[in-house]
Amino acid sequence: MKNIAAIIPAYNPQQSLITYVHQLLATTISQVIIVNDGSDPKYTVVFEELKKIDCCRVLEHSNNIGKGGALKTAFDYVMAQKEKFQGVITVGAHRQHTLQDVTLVLTMTKVFSEGIVLGVRNFHSADSTFLSYWGNRATSLFFEILYHRKLMDTQTGLRFISFNELPWLIKVKGERYDYDTNMLVAALKRKCPIFEVEIGQLRIKKNTVIQYDEITNAGSIIAKMLMNYLKPRKK
Repeated sequence: MKNIAAIIPAYNPQQSLITYVHQLLATTISQVIIVNDGSDPKYTVVFEELKKIDCCRVLEHSNNIGKGGALKTAFDYVMAQKEKFQGVITVGAHRQHTLQDVTLVLTMTKVFSEGIVLGVRNFHSADSTFLSYWGNRATSLFFEILYHRKLMDTQTGLRFISFNELPWLIKVKGERYDYDTNMLVAALKRKCPIFEVEIGQLRIKKNTVIQYDEITNAGSIIAKMLMNYLKPRKK
């Protein structure tokens, strides 16, 4: 599939993001869209360097509103380009998704060109802690109980999304980490196809605080999931 944009929500990114963007553009990705989600001013130099890269667009929030809000800003930008893109792939800003993983998901879009394709992580890696492994298992099990669909990794940030899905995705509630789950719930309700592709092992940079990492508190995710499920439906 041609004309795919990579979307990267970024909060206080490292210099390594610059190299990563060059690597992404060396694949079949036609444009990289970075959303500076209210990063500290000391990271301005990183975003200024990113702006110099051909086919890299930097969008900016004056304040940090969260990963979900950053994704919606990028979705809105892509939609404004009309038929320029056939889809988008969302990627982490801290290189937690290797180029090999991204390429694998891109390759699978030749088979699954519609709906949402999830890059499912392997939690049996050396970097995976007891809590991250069982946290992922718990959220996946709870999702299956509530919505009757088994998904192995509901919090993965590596996702391909067809252009046709963007208009309704912008309307999905959630500005922070809960948006990842809300997206999948809304997709199921709309009967939007969801496919899963196994990618490499879970990667965590030691001594690094990753604001947008998909490894979040399982209890908080489950609580949000339950609140949304129990919320009164509109008649």
